[in-house]
Amino acid sequence: MAEKSPLKIEQSEKFEGDDWWSWSVWVEGPKRDLDAVEFVEYTLHPTFRDPVRTIKTRHNGFKLSTGGWGVFPIYARAFRKDGSIVRLKHQLKLTDPDGKKNLK
Repeated sequence: MAEKSPLKIEQSEKFEGDDWWSWSVWVEGPKRDLDAVEFVEYTLHPTFRDPVRTIKTRHNGFKLSTGGWGVFPIYARAFRKDGSIVRLKHQLKLTDPDGKKNLK
């Protein structure tokens, strides 16, 4: 059975107009667990240019910022300094200007 990790993906998003949102995802968890991570590899929807992106900046939770118009699952692999990997998944959520979540 896979080890249960306290790490999780969080997000922020902002409607920019014309059916477009800017958004960010990052990894949160206890300091000790985050300090053990060397880098995070995010896998976005295959329609993105360079859908697999590696983030090495620990100080901001390995934050990835980009934009788009639709929702999809984001997969991440947190590579620990000890060589182990934590697999994470997050469903990107976007809020329409009327305040309703866009779950299409």
